[in-house]
Amino acid sequence: MDYEFVLTIQGYAKFFILSIVFVVFYAYAYSIYKRQKTGERDFEKYSDLVLDDSFDAKPLEERK
Repeated sequence: MDYEFVLTIQGYAKFFILSIVFVVFYAYAYSIYKRQKTGERDFEKYSDLVLDDSFDAKPLEERK
């Protein structure tokens, strides 16, 4: 195996790994968007945790 072949394999491996990571993160972002639109979960109330971070704050969701 010469050096050019190793670099070629390394380039293809980086491309495929980055492609897989891109697809996984895009699918995750789409699932969050879809759950927000359908009303399954309200992600905007979680952003209030930054502002209301006191010990006495009421829970956002009831546990089952």
